[in-house]
Amino acid sequence: MNTTMEIPQQIASYLLKIEAVALRPHEPFTWTSGIKSPIYCDNRLTMSYPEIRDYIAESFASIIRKQYPDAEVIAGTATAGIPHAAWVSQKLNLPMAYIRDKAKGHGKENMIEGHIKPGQKVVVIEDLISTGGSSLKAAKAVQAAGAEALAVLAIFSYQLDKAVQAFSEAGIPLQSLSNYTALIEVALKEGRIQEKDVELLQSFRANPAQYGKTQ
Repeated sequence: MNTTMEIPQQIASYLLKIEAVALRPHEPFTWTSGIKSPIYCDNRLTMSYPEIRDYIAESFASIIRKQYPDAEVIAGTATAGIPHAAWVSQKLNLPMAYIRDKAKGHGKENMIEGHIKPGQKVVVIEDLISTGGSSLKAAKAVQAAGAEALAVLAIFSYQLDKAVQAFSEAGIPLQSLSNYTALIEVALKEGRIQEKDVELLQSFRANPAQYGKTQ
């Protein structure tokens, strides 16, 4: 796919186009935690667009080839990271596994499905990073299996300080193809938001808990 955009901006544009992300600075969405948010994100919609999902998979694969060439397994997070991990592992001709959010309550009570062996080097694929809790849990499940979590790679990140700090403390690299900053930039360029909205949108990243309380 030919494009003159950088990857973060191109993916942000794609996500806006298919309404996988939406910005509502003056009518915030409400997360299950109760936090008011100006952004809605459902990257599962990318599965329905072959060109976009392939662009995402190739972007992941390119990062892994360049930065993590010794990766031996691609692991997706359940459930949204699973299809992307499958497409990436196919491109790299590597084994794939996936990681549940909790161990099964029956059978072997696996948290990891597929083979991740002690000593193997694993890249975890995630669709979205908000606070980073579930993604970090997946990476730690890899470590608990005796393997090495080389990195967590995500399609999109809200760039919240809480996630950055959590991964830094755990010593696990975190990287996203696109992010909140790129999304605001593209949304403004495409006329989806106004210049006057930018400061308000940026305030969410600075202090999510306070966003919307004065709206």
